[in-house]
Amino acid sequence: AMNRVQLLGRVGQDPIMRQVDGRNPVTIFSLATNEMWRTGDSEVTQGGKIWYSTLLFLCNLGDISQKTTWHRISVFRPGLRDVTYQYVKKGSRLYVEGKIDYGEYTDKNNVRRQATTIIA
Repeated sequence: AMNRVQLLGRVGQDPIMRQVDGRNPVTIFSLATNEMWRTGDSEVTQGGKIWYSTLLFLCNLGDISQKTTWHRISVFRPGLRDVTYQYVKKGSRLYVEGKIDYGEYTDKNNVRRQATTIIA
């Protein structure tokens, strides 16, 4: 089995470093990725979207839609964690490679929530 994700996007806020319950610190930040596709009645689509290799090509085709997805990134490895915290800033364009982690937590209102995190 394989659990691997690759993302290229922009950092949403300056990374923060947290340490919980005496465990190793973790650097956390959000990353925005964008998807673009052409909409229309006559195309053959995959999942309702048509993917093209360049933005220039997309701009010449007509009705273009865009979706921004926010990803929560956690960096645990000591060297990478510290470099990320020190040098990555809001608005930076960043490539992230890691694995997807699905978890649950209870919020301050005692409501059970699900969270998806990319472990880089």
